[in-house]
Amino acid sequence: MSDLQSTMLLKQLIAFDTTSYKSNLELIYFVKQLLEDHGIEVRLQFNPEMSKACLLASIGPKDVSGILLSGHTDVVPVEGQDWHSDPFVALEKDGKIYGRGCADMKGFIACALNVMLHASTQILSKPLHLCLSYDEEIGCIGVREILQHLSEYMIPPICCVIGEPTLMQIATGHKGKAVFKAMCTGQEGHSALAPQFTNAIHVANALINSIVDTQQHIAQAGEQDSDYDVPYSTLHIGKIEGGKALNIVPNQCIVDYEIRNIAQDSSDQIQGKIQQHPALDSFKKFVHIEEVNQYPGLLTSPTVQAVKFMQSLLPENTQTGKISFGTEGGLFANQLHCPVLVCGPGSITVAHKPDEFVEINQLIQCDVFLHKLLQSLQ
Repeated sequence: MSDLQSTMLLKQLIAFDTTSYKSNLELIYFVKQLLEDHGIEVRLQFNPEMSKACLLASIGPKDVSGILLSGHTDVVPVEGQDWHSDPFVALEKDGKIYGRGCADMKGFIACALNVMLHASTQILSKPLHLCLSYDEEIGCIGVREILQHLSEYMIPPICCVIGEPTLMQIATGHKGKAVFKAMCTGQEGHSALAPQFTNAIHVANALINSIVDTQQHIAQAGEQDSDYDVPYSTLHIGKIEGGKALNIVPNQCIVDYEIRNIAQDSSDQIQGKIQQHPALDSFKKFVHIEEVNQYPGLLTSPTVQAVKFMQSLLPENTQTGKISFGTEGGLFANQLHCPVLVCGPGSITVAHKPDEFVEINQLIQCDVFLHKLLQSLQ
């Protein structure tokens, strides 16, 4: 249960630049070779371009339910960030390891690989599985590919643990997310004759008003969940692009926005309220909205046996709650119909930032947790 192996593995994983717009195959082949050298069965699921892959590794009997550990291999870009060391060369300093992805979430992957290697020397009565995905950071894309095939390789697990950074607390829920791109169109013309033309920015303004008003209604009268910092579903407009010159009536304006919905709400229903809002009545034919991406929220009861058991493997003060960021957990829950929880080393507050780090003590806590979990499978 030493942190030494996990620390070493994490340093090796950080060295692979798996930024989402790049291939993750070097890391995947490294992990595949490592596991196969220890007699562990490994399967890969490639993307259509064969440039990225998910990995599924399994140890133990195939005819019973076990535990699934899951993590994503991709990381967010470092461009434009002020790092004080090379983000892809792990730096160990003052009880911390610095590097891109060490918290989100290669620290957990290192601990999971460590416990898989230990499991390879044990006789298990229940299996231990490890799933690694790609492109989580840009919409949980890769995991959807392998989820279609998991039933071919394994019986639905007793529980799935997503190792996103929670400071080793247990999260049983998070909001869903839907991303939209609205194309608002108009008619080009000379600005001196502006009233004679439909201004695409005015159309976009009507859409924005409908989004803002819908958000205000949800905040004041919508469903609430006090477990979240923001206890209701949120709408956010993140990008607007339109217009060529001040003296030209714009014929196009693009609005990018998102919905982050609590489990009690449906993003489809919220989107319907936006599109049926009176502010858009005069402009509907000028607005085309495309759903770019979506992933479901996660809502696991904290009282289910699997969660209580996982909690018993952690320190007595370990809490259960909900997190503000999204994960692949909802996709696993919907596909596998098993309890899913989020628990991993590191803090989300340092993720996606320069000088991202994970405390070595967090890796030790994760190692202890996973090795206790392994003992329960023997």
